[in-house]
Amino acid sequence: MGSFYTGCRVENHRDPKKVAVVPKLLVDSGSEFTWLPAEVLQRIGIEPQKRDLQIQMANGQIITRTVGFAVLRVDRFFTIDEVVFAQRGDLSLLGSRALEGMNVHVNARQKRLVAAGPVVAATAIRPEVARGMGIVVGASRKLQPGKSAKQRRAVKWRPKARR
Repeated sequence: MGSFYTGCRVENHRDPKKVAVVPKLLVDSGSEFTWLPAEVLQRIGIEPQKRDLQIQMANGQIITRTVGFAVLRVDRFFTIDEVVFAQRGDLSLLGSRALEGMNVHVNARQKRLVAAGPVVAATAIRPEVARGMGIVVGASRKLQPGKSAKQRRAVKWRPKARR
């Protein structure tokens, strides 16, 4: 998978008028956190919330960093997430939690972020209520040939037939 960069608008979640633009963030779905320069976060008033958080790097090394909360905007996508106060020598990264929060996928060929589509959610509806609504829960192999076990267990919504 190729790597690419994107620009990001960072906002103070308590005061949206305090904004900074980070023109070059490495899109890194292998990193859980988004890493932004500490001086950028401090300049827009992002306050440290978790100090000395232990983070394991890809090489196995464990380091400590401070984490705060920020609104992240890339094109039309946005989310609020924890951001690491990156120190000198740290990369500026857009991590997987932000990507998930923005509901985007990485299109490695076109080197851009694309909308991921509907958000998957579990249902809290009792099976008998679901059947009454026309929702099939845990359909059998006979009803869905060629589907994997995971796909067969997925909740499928079908509208009730009109009588």
